[in-house]
Amino acid sequence: MFADRAKIIIRSGKGGDGHVSFRRELYVPNGGPDGGDGGRGGDVIFEVDKGQNTLGEYRHKRKYKAEDGQEGGKKRCHGSDGKDIVLKVPEGTVIMDAKTNKVIADMSGENSRQIILKGGRGGKGNMNYATATMQVPKYAQPGQPAQELEVLLELKVIADVGLVGFPNVGKSTFLSRVTNAQPKIANYHFTTLQPNLGVVDTENGGFVIADIPGLIEGASQGLGLGHEFLRHIERTRVMIHIVDAASTEGRDSIDDIYKINAELEAYNADMAKRPQVIAANKIDCIYDDGEESPIDRIRKEFEPKGIRVYPISAVTGQGVRELLFYVKDLLDQCPQETVRFEQEFFPEDMLVRENLPFTVTRDEQDPAIFVVEGPKIEKMLGYTNLDSEKGFAFFQKFLKDGGILEELEKAGIQEGDTVRMYGFDFDYYK
Repeated sequence: MFADRAKIIIRSGKGGDGHVSFRRELYVPNGGPDGGDGGRGGDVIFEVDKGQNTLGEYRHKRKYKAEDGQEGGKKRCHGSDGKDIVLKVPEGTVIMDAKTNKVIADMSGENSRQIILKGGRGGKGNMNYATATMQVPKYAQPGQPAQELEVLLELKVIADVGLVGFPNVGKSTFLSRVTNAQPKIANYHFTTLQPNLGVVDTENGGFVIADIPGLIEGASQGLGLGHEFLRHIERTRVMIHIVDAASTEGRDSIDDIYKINAELEAYNADMAKRPQVIAANKIDCIYDDGEESPIDRIRKEFEPKGIRVYPISAVTGQGVRELLFYVKDLLDQCPQETVRFEQEFFPEDMLVRENLPFTVTRDEQDPAIFVVEGPKIEKMLGYTNLDSEKGFAFFQKFLKDGGILEELEKAGIQEGDTVRMYGFDFDYYK
């Protein structure tokens, strides 16, 4: 089955934690810290695969995860980096945040490979935190956390020309005549439930054409299968609007054209402004009854507005060649760039603040004293004025946001106990 939409959960690799260890050798009884750094977590990468044309493989598996980085080791050993995960998608796939529907990446044109979620950075081992005042640091930096995101994958067909029109006006028949595509053709609404692509070759050049499923009124509001269909013509540069000029189903062709154009404008105003040509189909079913020809009626209505009308028969091929030549001329006048969807959502903005490396231990002589150590704490104390009310409030917020107060409570601190940090003693009260 053709699958043009899928919702999956992706997760990058967590960075490996830095290691805490000290050099211990026979003749070096008091060796310094030698804990190594953690490895980098793997990235989540999307890559275009020209051989794919659906998102079918993402219908059966929902979660994709890159490898975590390895923890650092003793003797300054660096943890190995986690392996990236590469997800292959067909060209034209748009990756969006599932909650907001904002675009993260458009896998088309030159953008054939993109990192969507970066792996976490590895944490630094305690060998990096030795200073003149702290020669035996008992803490290391945790690895940066992984990123997880639910994304919506949508395949928006890349074609130069889109066929639009109500159901049963002859779009699939037209496509089968002008290309090697073999769409299923039958006489019922929503005959085409998936876009069919074909390549048109003419003496003045070739182009890719897509038969977009038939629309109905209210499609722009999602009625019928409106949104499922309309997204496939967002990239097209020229529209061929096919109508049933013979009114074989009792429809009014002029009214149909206005209704479809209204749906296009309601869904995406830019699409309604793109060059359009009307293919007045089924002329083999029009009989001269002495009244005004339906072709003349359509021409009088739309050609003064700059929209050319070509009478054709998709069944017999009458008028089709002239229409295709005109469409190729329109394409030559249009910009060559493929319609691209700009990035609106940036996953890196979700990164939580980096964990602070610190340790909480009880003083060996007095269990009511809790010793907190860590490079960020030492740095914070260095530039915070604890004598001012604002400065002390800022430092308290830092302790809470960094998870330090939570760790003190886990260690069993009680009201009235002492918290010691690099020469500063604080009484603990909730």
